Amino acid sequence: MKIGVLALQGAFIEHVKILRELGVEAVEVRLPEDIEGLDGLIIPGGESTTIGKLATLYRLMEPLRAFAAKKAMWGTCAGMIFMAKEIGDGRSNHGQPLLAIMDILVDRNAFGRQVDSFEANLNVPVFNNGELKPFPAVFIRAPKLVAAKGTAQVLAQLEDGTAVAAQQGQWLVTSFHPELTGDTRFHQYFLEMAAHPINYT
Repeated sequence: MKIGVLALQGAFIEHVKILRELGVEAVEVRLPEDIEGLDGLIIPGGESTTIGKLATLYRLMEPLRAFAAKKAMWGTCAGMIFMAKEIGDGRSNHGQPLLAIMDILVDRNAFGRQVDSFEANLNVPVFNNGELKPFPAVFIRAPKLVAAKGTAQVLAQLEDGTAVAAQQGQWLVTSFHPELTGDTRFHQYFLEMAAHPINYT
């Protein structure tokens, strides 16, 4: 299996390292031709506006949308914003380049600034032992998943009910950073999705 990690900006090295530890061929994606032959693609955390502007500059927007229509894609933190159809009040993307593929409404930096970063243990029902062994989620300037619409389904919530992970077919989003935890269950879950993609076109 060959998985790409968008390497324009942000925490892409950590994803590459975990994928290689899991025995997967990991490729850093910076140009459209880097997408060829991939089974799935991870969009890392970072600064979502910068990721969007660089993806536009390097002519990646349409190739990424075409790839997502057929293959698995996972956005973590800023990557979740980049994949969302709606951000903020849902009436505008505020000039920010978005892939706009997944039926979710996301509020940027909704948990506060860097100093407000926190960790939380999540029950993730799609993991067979999710309740017995909570997932240690790391939130850094995290976006909030305000709404999952259409066929998008929430996978995990904080204790107060705030949604923090969702899936829609072959698309996965997490508002936290699984790549910083040492727990590989979300990466393993994504690899299963990449092995059995659902074509939405």
